[in-house]
Amino acid sequence: MLSNRISFSGEQGMLLETAVGFCRERSPVSAVRALMGGADGFDPAVWAEMAALGWCGIAIPERFGGSGLGLAEVATVVEPMGRHLMATPFVSGQIAVQALLAGGHMALLPRIAQGAIATTAVFERDGDWDLAAIEATATRHGDHLRLEGVKTLVEHGGVAEIVLASVRLDGAPALAVLEGPFAGRMRAEAVIDETRRSFSLDLTGLEIPTASLITDPAAFIALRDAALLLSVAEAAGGIAGVLDVTVDYLNNRTAFGRKIGSYQSLKHACADILVGLERSRSHLYHAATLCGANEDAEVALRMAKAEASDVFANAGDRAVQFHGGFGFTWDCDAQLYLRRALWLQYSFGDAAHHRRKLADLLLGD
Repeated sequence: MLSNRISFSGEQGMLLETAVGFCRERSPVSAVRALMGGADGFDPAVWAEMAALGWCGIAIPERFGGSGLGLAEVATVVEPMGRHLMATPFVSGQIAVQALLAGGHMALLPRIAQGAIATTAVFERDGDWDLAAIEATATRHGDHLRLEGVKTLVEHGGVAEIVLASVRLDGAPALAVLEGPFAGRMRAEAVIDETRRSFSLDLTGLEIPTASLITDPAAFIALRDAALLLSVAEAAGGIAGVLDVTVDYLNNRTAFGRKIGSYQSLKHACADILVGLERSRSHLYHAATLCGANEDAEVALRMAKAEASDVFANAGDRAVQFHGGFGFTWDCDAQLYLRRALWLQYSFGDAAHHRRKLADLLLGD
C-alpha cells in the first residue's frame, strides 16, 4: 500500500521563511537577467552569503561543519530559489553531497559546507537519463586509475572545484571523485535555459588515486533521489513564480475596455495552474517526508517528477500565450520561466520516462 504521509518540521518552516525573503531580495528578475550575460552565471557575493547562512552544509553532519539536517530541509530552501529563478551552484552541490555521504567519502564535506562548489557528471554524449548507462571508463594502472570518456550536461562545471563523474570499472558503475582545477577539460554547452551554465567534461587521460573512487551502489541511489527531489522542488517554485507573473499581467493589461484577467477562459486556465501547483507541492513534500525518514522514496520521487515536469511546462507555455505577441519576445519574463521549465522537464528524465519506470515498479512482476 502506498503511503501518503506529508510532514513539515519546525526546522523546515524556519528555513522556508528565511529562504523566501532572501531569494526575493537577492534574485529579482533584473538581477537574473544581468547574470545571464556573465561568464559564471551567478553572483559570488550572493553565494558567499548563502554559505555564511549555513545553507551549503544543511545536509552535512555537524562533525564535518554542517547542520546535520537532511535532504528534506534542502528541498525547502530550493523551492523559493525556483520561484525567483535564482542562479547558483547550490542544487548541483547538494546532489554531490548526498552521493558522497552514501558512498562514505567524507573528506571533502567540510570544504563543501564552507562554500566549495561541487557538481556531478553523470551523462554521456547521448544524454541518456539512465544513470547506469555509462560509457566512460576507469582502468587500473598500479595504485592509480586512468579515466577515459566524455561527460555532458555538467552544471556549473566551469567554476566547480569538485566533480563526481560516473565511470565503469571492471564493468561495474562507480563514481570518480575529482578535484579541480579542470582548465582545458571543460567546454561550455549551449542550453535552452540561459540562467544556467552547462559544460562537457573530457576525462581522457586523467589519473586519480584508487581511493578517489566510490563503488558503493548506494551512492548512485542517493544521487538519483537527490536529483529528482531537488528538480521537483525547483519546478514547484517555478510554477508559483510563473503564476505570479501571469496573474500580475492579467490584472494590469487592458483590452476592449476591460482587464483581460476578467475573462473567464483566462481565469479557468490560471485556476488549473494553481491546482497543478498544489498537486506538485503535495508530491514534493510527500517525497521529501519519505527521504527525511530514510524510507524507499523511488515511487514517490518518480511520481513527483512526472507531475511537476508536466505542470511547469504547461504553466510556462500558458504564460507566454497569455502575454500575446509580447510573450514571444525576449523582454517578457514568462520566457525565462518557460525555458527553466523545459530544462527541468528533461533533466534526469521527463514525465514519459518516469511513468515507464513507475509502470515497472507498480505493475511489474
